[in-house]
Amino acid sequence: MSFIKYRVKEVAADFGITPKEVSEIIGKFGEKPKSNTQVLSDSELNVVFDYMTQKNQIKSIEQVFAVKPAAPKAEPKPAAAPAQNQQQGRPQGQNQNRPQGQQGNRPQNQNNQGNRPQNNNQGRPQNNNGPKPQNAPQQQPAKAAEPERKRERRVVDTSAVQVNTSRFDDVDNLVSEKVQNFQGGKQRIGGKGAKQQKQQQNNKKGSKSRNEEQEKMRRLQMEVARKAPTVVKIPDEITVGELASRMKKTAAEVIKCLMKNGVMAALNQTIDFDTAEFVATELGCKVEKEVTVTIEEKIIDDHVDSAEELETRAPVVVVMGHVDHGKTSTLDAIRKTSVTAGEAGGITQHIGAYTVDVNGQMITFLDTPGHAAFTSMRARGAKSTDIAILVVAADDGIMPQTIESINHAKAAEVPIIVAINKMDKPTANPDKIKEQLTKYDLICEEWGGDTIIVPISAKKGTGLEDLLEMVLLTAEVLELKANPNRRAKGTVIEARMDKNRGPVATLLVQNGTLKQGDIVIAGTSVGRVRVMTNDKGRTVKTAGPSIPVEITGLAEVPAPGDEFNAVTDERMARELVEQRKQAQKDAAAKMMQKVTLDNLFSRMQEGEMKTLNLIVKADVQGSAEAVKASLEKITNEEVRVKVIHAGVGAINESDVLLASTSGAIIVGFNVRPDAAAQASGHRANVDMRFYRVIYDAIDEIEAAMKGMLAPKFEEVVLGHAEVRMTYKVSAVGTVAGCMVKDGKVTRDAQVRVLRDNIVIYEGEIGSLQRFKDQAKEVTAGYECGMTVAGYNDIKEFDIFECFAMQEVKR
Repeated sequence: MSFIKYRVKEVAADFGITPKEVSEIIGKFGEKPKSNTQVLSDSELNVVFDYMTQKNQIKSIEQVFAVKPAAPKAEPKPAAAPAQNQQQGRPQGQNQNRPQGQQGNRPQNQNNQGNRPQNNNQGRPQNNNGPKPQNAPQQQPAKAAEPERKRERRVVDTSAVQVNTSRFDDVDNLVSEKVQNFQGGKQRIGGKGAKQQKQQQNNKKGSKSRNEEQEKMRRLQMEVARKAPTVVKIPDEITVGELASRMKKTAAEVIKCLMKNGVMAALNQTIDFDTAEFVATELGCKVEKEVTVTIEEKIIDDHVDSAEELETRAPVVVVMGHVDHGKTSTLDAIRKTSVTAGEAGGITQHIGAYTVDVNGQMITFLDTPGHAAFTSMRARGAKSTDIAILVVAADDGIMPQTIESINHAKAAEVPIIVAINKMDKPTANPDKIKEQLTKYDLICEEWGGDTIIVPISAKKGTGLEDLLEMVLLTAEVLELKANPNRRAKGTVIEARMDKNRGPVATLLVQNGTLKQGDIVIAGTSVGRVRVMTNDKGRTVKTAGPSIPVEITGLAEVPAPGDEFNAVTDERMARELVEQRKQAQKDAAAKMMQKVTLDNLFSRMQEGEMKTLNLIVKADVQGSAEAVKASLEKITNEEVRVKVIHAGVGAINESDVLLASTSGAIIVGFNVRPDAAAQASGHRANVDMRFYRVIYDAIDEIEAAMKGMLAPKFEEVVLGHAEVRMTYKVSAVGTVAGCMVKDGKVTRDAQVRVLRDNIVIYEGEIGSLQRFKDQAKEVTAGYECGMTVAGYNDIKEFDIFECFAMQEVKR
């Protein structure tokens, strides 16, 4: 569509002002025209028109329609009548309330047909009789121009245009005002000539095209934002700056949003996921939780098996009880083999794992050591099993390890079956055992409980079938299942270093199937399964759930109780092992700190066992022995002094190395360290003490040990003060005017509020004043003002009892 060129001087003539004024108006809002003949753009014309409209407001809405009745007089073209009649026939209220986007941006062709001939007929006499008749000839070619008539074929019915009127809901008043300004301006300048009419047409053209472009851009942006919002991945914690970078926003926007919601955070400050998610959502981003995938999560299969994948597995049974009550003998009788004879002193030295076939159903047994040194092994056995058999000797009763076994089984939530062994002995008393078990909530079924108790004799083999039947019955109730069609997972039962085969580990497969050649990671050990042997000593290729096997091929000896997993990526498995080893080293480094007499008390407070390791070096052997004997006599029930090395001669580098590794203090009696030991001790931060008199060494170490002892405190009452009057101070609270009755009141003391000798409150003194001055203490017979921190319910005649906690020397 071609537009008519409109120059500065022509605009000035139509508005009745000078071209200089037009240039100044345009210069206020943009680039000033260079000459009076410069053609103005649509935006510049809009600026002039809006400026003149604002400066020439109308008084009432009637002026907008004042010229409407004169419109039917001019009918130069028949085609113009429908559009004009359509505009005249519209009700007045409808024109007034119509938004500017519909009235001001009416299609150009309709304006040319309906309004332009009318204005041209009215404008000719005005231009001929006006002060500037030379403008009339310039308008004649424009009126007769053929391109203007071609636009008649592009008539658009605006009544069929669908407009999103909801966009104008909040600007109804503003639209009405602009409509008035537009109509009033048209009325005032309607008679100034045909050029003025062209200006209105151009303004309408420019406004329409500009609004259409803005609307298109707005819709495009909304569509893009709706279809593809910015996706932000946020971890558990993130800094404000990193969050802004990921959202492609400025840090100021993020901080502003945080402050708006009551969170004060700097650029480098860390915020949690919930806060970051809220901010990102506020700023129009889609949030996804960023999950940090570790190597362990990548290579270890930890998915939950579905019900279709699970199959019934054999129960894993642990045999527990006191030492020499017959655990291994019971297993021996069940397996019909003898393992007790091969063990030192008849005591099981390691956890053995065995499988037994009972009428076509398999049962896996674990044998745990019974004596007190193997408490942790017994706990591991309970954690990796389904059923616990508690073996109790009929002639011995409940013993310490029996109680410990009961506690381990209960902690692991494992059902307990009690086997009363040695029933073949004449002194057997099963009723006594049942009575003792009731103290630990193990009530037999005969007495109304739910604990299965089976009397057996491992020596004669009686009662074993009933015991196995109860085990299978309990397993059936538990519905034990596993998925054999996945990578193996289980527990290391035991591990040792074999001089011929290398590291050997006994594994209990708890889920999946372990195959020969699988890569296994167990704790800090990794390797490929070379040889797999079952409990019968036969080489096997696979081991399913609840099957114990002994494997070789690991690089190191794993720790018993470690969880093992079969993985597919050996490189990542070795990387995971290195990470675990480094974590262990870091944990050990935190625990391993050098001990000195100065930090001895604080170091020993961290552990229950308080031991002071010493290295004694003296000038002669007799002195070394005497110093060692004298220092070890200092040991009491709370602190144990241990001389880990006593020698003769100067303190050398090996002594410093021993002290560094064992966390010991070096005591030198009439000796000094050599140069190398001095430098090595300085680097390793080893504490070295030197004495010439043996009593000095004893006194100093005794003093350090007294610091190691848990300090005792006792309460010392400092004085009493009586409340005579109370004051309410808004910024402070309740201030009590007191008279010190006895002793003294100190600023740093603690206080009890007594009312009729009943303790109402106990806390600290908030402030203490003597007249208007702060006081550290006030003695008996003097008045003072006091506040109690955190307490304001003070009444007259209350008693303040001031006291302090003083340490009592040991």
